[in-house]
Amino acid sequence: MPKPEAEQKLNTIIGPASRIAGDIEVQGGLRVDGTVEGKIVATGPLTVGQEGSIVAPSVTASSATIGGSVEGDIEAPERIRLEPSARVIGNIITRVLIIEEGAVFAGKSDNPELSKGKE
Repeated sequence: MPKPEAEQKLNTIIGPASRIAGDIEVQGGLRVDGTVEGKIVATGPLTVGQEGSIVAPSVTASSATIGGSVEGDIEAPERIRLEPSARVIGNIITRVLIIEEGAVFAGKSDNPELSKGKE
């Protein structure tokens, strides 16, 4: 069983001057303040800072807080929070979605718990 978000540690940081082209798998939390072009899988929480940018076919984490830009689908079972500076182009799958005033979201959102009954 996964640890609650508060118990999972941030153990990988992609700094503001960094650019990564390729897939990333992280055991634990990930913070992106630079640029990532590739699929992301993190077992812990994902944070995308205001200057952070992700272009990916898919992004998976336990939870996500987006302050920068994400182009691609995001799946985070616990929750996804879009801060006022966020720009997300893609679909979102999460149990709890928080969109703060000023955030831009173009895509569909789905709650996997609600979708279970439709199958």
